[in-house]
Amino acid sequence: MRKYNEKYRQEKGLEVVVKNGNVEGALRKLKKKIAEDGLMIELRERQHYVKPSEKRAKDKAAGKARHEKMIKTRQEKVGW
Repeated sequence: MRKYNEKYRQEKGLEVVVKNGNVEGALRKLKKKIAEDGLMIELRERQHYVKPSEKRAKDKAAGKARHEKMIKTRQEKVGW
């Protein structure tokens, strides 16, 4: 008998069990799972088409901001 190959297993999706009628706790767990999975980010990205040039410009601006922030924190630590 062949072993069940996980590669061909169908995904069930996100699942959260409600214990003792604690819907609020289950909702928190669901939100955490969605955030870890990156679903909300992907949905936001797919709402509108972004041209590759716009995506590059946005990534470049984000990199510049990170660099400036790093320089600022270094200057605060060293003091010059």
